Amino acid sequence: MVSFKQTALSSAHDTGKEGERIARTYLESQGYVIEEQNWRKGRAEIDIIAREGGILVFVEVKTRSSEDYGRPELFISPRQAELLAAGAAAYMESIDYDWELRFDVISIILNPNGSYELNHLKDTYFPGME
Repeated sequence: MVSFKQTALSSAHDTGKEGERIARTYLESQGYVIEEQNWRKGRAEIDIIAREGGILVFVEVKTRSSEDYGRPELFISPRQAELLAAGAAAYMESIDYDWELRFDVISIILNPNGSYELNHLKDTYFPGME
């Protein structure tokens, strides 16, 4: 039973890392400059921090191997959004940045044949605003 859990976690971890790799390649192909990947501060982690022109973009990457339980972008919990906002604030403070920013989500579904579906949702939310 323990080895099954470890295998499942490893598989989910691998799926997430593959999604982040695809997202980074996609963003670079769109002209974004990647500043950081998997940036951490305390419990907060930001998958990708990039610049699009003069805008600092914090990107959450959600990857799934199917849509069986819904679209990947629907799995951002309120707690995860809070941690993303806290991480973004900490990052901006660390680089003394006080200008335009945006929160994006990149949703990726990996197909069994090796292809994937990518959906880039720009300016998806503003933390603290309901």
